[in-house]
Amino acid sequence: MSKLTKAGLLVLIVLIADQVLKIWIKTTFHLGQELPIFGDYVKLLFTENNGMAFGMEFGGEAGKLFLSIFRIIAIFGIGWYLTGITKKGAPLGVVLSVSLIIAGALGNVIDSAFYGIIFSESYFTSAATFMPEGGGYASFLHGRVVDMFYFPLIKGNFPAWVPFWGGSDFIFFRPIFNIADSAISIGVVIILIFYRKFFSELDEKKDSDKSLEEEEIIPATEIKTEQ
Repeated sequence: MSKLTKAGLLVLIVLIADQVLKIWIKTTFHLGQELPIFGDYVKLLFTENNGMAFGMEFGGEAGKLFLSIFRIIAIFGIGWYLTGITKKGAPLGVVLSVSLIIAGALGNVIDSAFYGIIFSESYFTSAATFMPEGGGYASFLHGRVVDMFYFPLIKGNFPAWVPFWGGSDFIFFRPIFNIADSAISIGVVIILIFYRKFFSELDEKKDSDKSLEEEEIIPATEIKTEQ
């Protein structure tokens, strides 16, 4: 099995797991409903967001449309880059890490692109319906991303002397995320920890190849001038 085939298989596995869980949450849970997995420290908590990963927001509806289009372009760009470095002999770990990033981006793009069309609105009192008779809750590329993993591992209060936040509550880890977000984060972390050297060497090789090309062009120009 080639590296690109393994990459495609990983992307497919992540996408299926991500979408199956999201569809189950969307059609079973009402907004804000939670299911404890490990006491109060690991929970499924159904939320939706209009923006970036981990529940962050970005510029309202216009920002959401821009982000969706940017993600689609980025997916094609990263896919093209992955094909290129694979042909140049990139380690399997690099190929799979980049594949995780592609899978995560695709997973959230599917939500943004199609969930508004195929699902009814989710409410704090009732779950959504798949393919409702009256149509979905939003148009193409304006759907909301489904998040569900919540790890409030540490809860407490900031000391009164802490500027701005003194006396207020804090929770670690507060963001709510999904499998797609996790795939992106894992892919990036693996690259930063284990494969920084590979990308540094790739950049050095590019600079070296560029210098060789310039050296070949200069003599050719000089020969023409002499003639």
